[in-house]
Amino acid sequence: MFRRTFWFTTGVAAGVWATTKVNRKLRQLTPDSVAATAANKALETGQWLKDRAVGFALDVRDNMAQREAELGEALGIDAPVDPELPAPRRSAALGQGAAPSRRYAAIENHNSPKYVDGSTYPTYSYNRNEDH
Repeated sequence: MFRRTFWFTTGVAAGVWATTKVNRKLRQLTPDSVAATAANKALETGQWLKDRAVGFALDVRDNMAQREAELGEALGIDAPVDPELPAPRRSAALGQGAAPSRRYAAIENHNSPKYVDGSTYPTYSYNRNEDH
């Protein structure tokens, strides 16, 4: 009798366990649940990618600054100026010396480039078919 009772309760317990598992799985597979799970996974993936992209961008910026410093040092751009050397002659290059009368003007609005005297640049048609 004890064997029959044991196997009966084991069968009942297995049936309850299996029914509970099946019902849980069915609730997980409903359209609302699947959509919520997919949305959560998409948010997690998006956050993971964002974290990786920000970290990558910061690494690139740090390495770029380091490389610029190395190049500046190698080329002597950041080196102190020797007092025995004459002063740099940048005034002519900046348009402050004897320069042609039609110098480019630094305009805050870059949409319409103009010369200093107010005239505009000549415009050309860059149609590739005109030459043929």
